[in-house]
Amino acid sequence: MTDLQIRKMNFAFADHHVPFLWNEANPAWSSMSNAVSFLAIGFEKMILSLMREVIPTITDPAIAEEADAFMRQEGQHSAAHRQHVRGLITSYPGLQETLDEVVGEFDRLSAETSLNYRLAYTADLEATFTPVFKLMLDNEATLFQPGDDRVASLFIWHFVEEVEHRSSGLKIFNEVVDSEFYRMQMAPSIFNHVLKVIMIACEGFNDHVPLEERQVDAMSMFARYRAKQKLNKWLPGRTYTYNGTSPRAFDGLKLGEQLTALAGVVRSQMPGHNPDHENLPALAGDWFQRYDDGYDVTRWYTASASANGGKS
Repeated sequence: MTDLQIRKMNFAFADHHVPFLWNEANPAWSSMSNAVSFLAIGFEKMILSLMREVIPTITDPAIAEEADAFMRQEGQHSAAHRQHVRGLITSYPGLQETLDEVVGEFDRLSAETSLNYRLAYTADLEATFTPVFKLMLDNEATLFQPGDDRVASLFIWHFVEEVEHRSSGLKIFNEVVDSEFYRMQMAPSIFNHVLKVIMIACEGFNDHVPLEERQVDAMSMFARYRAKQKLNKWLPGRTYTYNGTSPRAFDGLKLGEQLTALAGVVRSQMPGHNPDHENLPALAGDWFQRYDDGYDVTRWYTASASANGGKS
C-alpha cells in the first residue's frame, strides 16, 4: 500500500497580481524558480500521459498503486504551476509563446520516444530532486521567506511532495524496464533535454519580461552563456546584447552545501541508487506535520499571523 497522499491546493494566484520578481532579495532565484514552473508544466504533462500508458502493463499491485498515486500527485503539481504561470502570462502575454514552446518539447518526447526512454527520463530527473530540493528547503529563510507567500508556498509544497515520492520514479522504472545500464546510458540525453527546456524558458523571460522587472539576465544561470557573453562583450566583431547583470541564484548559499547537493545528484544516477536512503530536509517533516494539523500550508509564512490577528 502506497504512503503517498493526494493534496489539492489553491494558492489564489487569480486573486492578485503575480510578480515575476517574487523574491526581490534574490532576482536570480526568482527567475530560476519561475523557469521551474514552466518546466514542471511540460514535464508533468508527460508524466501523466506516461503513467496512463504504463499502469495497465504493471502486474505488481503495489507498484501499480504507487504509480497511480504518483500520477495523481503530479497532476496536482501541474495544475498549481499552471495557475502560477497563468498569472505571469496575464502580466507578460508573450510568455504564452514560451509556455507553448516548453510544453511542445515534452509533447515531442511523448510522440517520438519509447516508453522505456520516458520512464528513464522520469526516473533520472526525479532521482535528482531530493538532494537539490534539500539544498533549497534547508535555505528557506533566504530563498522563500522574503518573497511572495503564495509563490513561496507553492514551491515549498511541490518540493516536499517530491521528497515524499522520491522513490516512485525508480520503482516504476525498475518494475517495467529493470535496466540500470539503460538508465545510465540515457542520462546524458535526458539532462541535455532538461537544460534545453530551462534555456527556452529563460530566453523567453529575457524576451518578454522587461529588464527593470526581472533585474537580471535570466540566462545567467548557464555558465556557458556567461562565458559567451564575456567573449561577445570584449572581442572585436562580436554581437553583444546586454540583458542585465549575471548573479547566480545560489551565490549566497554555503559552498559546502552546494557541493553536497551536487554529489547527491551524481549519486542519484549511479547503479543501485535507493532514494529511501537519502538525507531529507527537516522542513519536509515540519510541512507534513503542519498539514496534518490543519495549518493553511498555502500561506506558509502568513497563515499563523492571520490566525492570531496579525501577530506571528
